[in-house]
Amino acid sequence: MANTVIRTVRPTRGSRIAAIGIRPSGTRHPLVAVAMVLPLAVLLVVVFGGWQAVVTQASSVAGLMGR
Repeated sequence: MANTVIRTVRPTRGSRIAAIGIRPSGTRHPLVAVAMVLPLAVLLVVVFGGWQAVVTQASSVAGLMGR
């Protein structure tokens, strides 16, 4: 018994999450990604006054499309 090595195996993050019923996936639906990013994007536009830049870019693109 003196030569016995006891190793403690630490569970990985994924196995701990899977143990409670949540399985992480490598991809997420694009609409979920947009829903996550959109509130922050709107906040940054409002805080830094980016509406004018958005309107300018939209009108430029519309001009290129011939509308």
